[in-house]
Amino acid sequence: MWPGTSHDEIGIAFQKVDDYRPPRWPDPEFPQQFHMDFEVDDLDEAESLVLSMGAIALPGRGEHYRVFADPVGHPFCICG
Repeated sequence: MWPGTSHDEIGIAFQKVDDYRPPRWPDPEFPQQFHMDFEVDDLDEAESLVLSMGAIALPGRGEHYRVFADPVGHPFCICG
């Protein structure tokens, strides 16, 4: 278990890499290094929140999901 977490929390670690190339959704020449989906209760509310935190809307959205990139280009989805 990670320091500062309880049994019902999830910890994720990242590391810096030399020669980082940010992904460019959906360009396979610049592939994603990981992809995370976050389940939310309200898509509109969650979209407003992630955009206010610096996310960028990407192509790809449906009735139950929306695709974004974090401020450095990692794609992720909110799902509801």
